[in-house]
Amino acid sequence: MPPTVLFQDLNRLRQIGVIAARHGFGEWFERAGVWRLLGRREKVEVSAETQRASTARRFRMLLNDLGPSFVKLGQVLSTRADLLPGEYVEELATLQDHVEPFPLEEVYTRIRESLGSDASELFREIDPKPLAAASIAQVHRAVTLEGDEVVVKVQRPGIAEQIDSDLAVLRSLARLLEAVVEETSIYSPTGIIDEFDRAIHEELDFVHEAANIRAFLENHRNRPYMTIPRVYEALSSRTVLTMEFVRGVKVSQAQLSPEDRREVAGHILDTSFRQLFEDGLFHGDPHPGNLLVLEGNRLALLDFGVVGRLTRVMQETLVMLVMAVALKDSDSVARILYRVGAPDSRANLMGFRNDIETLLGKYLTTTLGEVDSRSLMRDLLDLAVRYHIRVPKEYALLGRASVATEGILRSLHPDMNVLEVAMPYAKELLADRYDPSQLQGGLMRTLLRFQSMAADLPTQLSQILLDLESGKFSVTVRAEQFDRLNDSLRSAALVMFLGLCACGTIVGVFISFAQTGPWQFHGLPVLGLLGLALSAGLFGATFTWFLFGKRFGKVRVSRWLGNKKPPR
Repeated sequence: MPPTVLFQDLNRLRQIGVIAARHGFGEWFERAGVWRLLGRREKVEVSAETQRASTARRFRMLLNDLGPSFVKLGQVLSTRADLLPGEYVEELATLQDHVEPFPLEEVYTRIRESLGSDASELFREIDPKPLAAASIAQVHRAVTLEGDEVVVKVQRPGIAEQIDSDLAVLRSLARLLEAVVEETSIYSPTGIIDEFDRAIHEELDFVHEAANIRAFLENHRNRPYMTIPRVYEALSSRTVLTMEFVRGVKVSQAQLSPEDRREVAGHILDTSFRQLFEDGLFHGDPHPGNLLVLEGNRLALLDFGVVGRLTRVMQETLVMLVMAVALKDSDSVARILYRVGAPDSRANLMGFRNDIETLLGKYLTTTLGEVDSRSLMRDLLDLAVRYHIRVPKEYALLGRASVATEGILRSLHPDMNVLEVAMPYAKELLADRYDPSQLQGGLMRTLLRFQSMAADLPTQLSQILLDLESGKFSVTVRAEQFDRLNDSLRSAALVMFLGLCACGTIVGVFISFAQTGPWQFHGLPVLGLLGLALSAGLFGATFTWFLFGKRFGKVRVSRWLGNKKPPR
């Protein structure tokens, strides 16, 4: 039964339906029963230009027209190549916020409500013209009372409530689509909305971003070529974030000599791989606007709302994946992705391995330095989606970050290849992993696990024996042969029951014939004649059962004895 949509959401749902129909998605709304729910179908013409556009492009245009919440959904989805095909991810990566800045008076109001004091009591001045305005927040330059240059990120008023309202509609729509549009099941619309819900609420909480900045600052403390802006804790909250102002030029706009380009590219590669293989914490959105070039070819990272985290096991898995790709070992690549993913019952490991072998043969026909690692990574994730293997979101985010990083590197140093440069870092991590001192710690952890298992084993065995002794131990086994045996036993019980009834009736008939009574028919007792007819009927039913029971009676008659299963 399709899920219901809250009454207060119907106006927004109608608006979404009209815009979706304008972009060629009206059929999905029709099949989902949205127009029936709204009472009438809106007639919308689809332009010829829209009809010629690809589905991915039309989806991007749809989200753009639906407003800030949906633009944010698209931006989140652009980091999730594990959920959508590569063409959708690439289209959604071009989505940009186009919103009007909110007035300076509202900036002051938000600061007062969030920090508990007027802006004039906290800042010497705030630039009335924002540096940037987006759907979630806008950023202003400011000067603290102590004279420090800072940037203040202020959350847009009412955005949290608007997102929650749109999320309610999106969740209802996702359930409707999953219920009636079969093609959407592979992408799990409800799972996508749940993931968006988690991601967007993390981004709305500036305390979360401040914690990310502190972690990056600590990780890069001994890397002199990298600057991370510090957070002003006393001037920050859940909806206001104050950070150090960093003076620099976007990497895409920096005027650099060929030597400087190589140096900057080297710094970018070094920090990228150290984030992955040493820190386990990496920047999830390293586009040119978030990467500045400072004096002396130093770098600065900005905007830490989206970051990825890799555990030690995930780092090692990543290393094994890089090595397997470099060695063109399609079997290992398939097994690694299959193991770290969440394949459903429809996943076909053999077909997955064969397609990966074809893919590696396509990309790895030349030297490692000439590999198009950006396209290779995109196609690998596409294959995982096609085979219903849900790769962990950290790897998908890493894929998107790697694509963005490689784009910057190609603009700085076209001859540099990420996959080739990654090999020394991968080998270094493997060497560290299997260093004797590291192995000693690993062996100790393994011994501790075995010790824990050995300590628990007597208790667990005692519990099993107690359950056996008390009759509480049970094993549930279900097989088709057991069901057939159950039906056969029920059928045999019915035959025995009919036979016993017939024998009992015959005994009663003989007793009645031996006695005389007032009710007689042609000199024979009526009760005896009735008993004879009944016994003949029972014998006839038993005989018929033996002859034809296997053909038509097994399931139907067994239902008389309480078996309610439908026939096979």
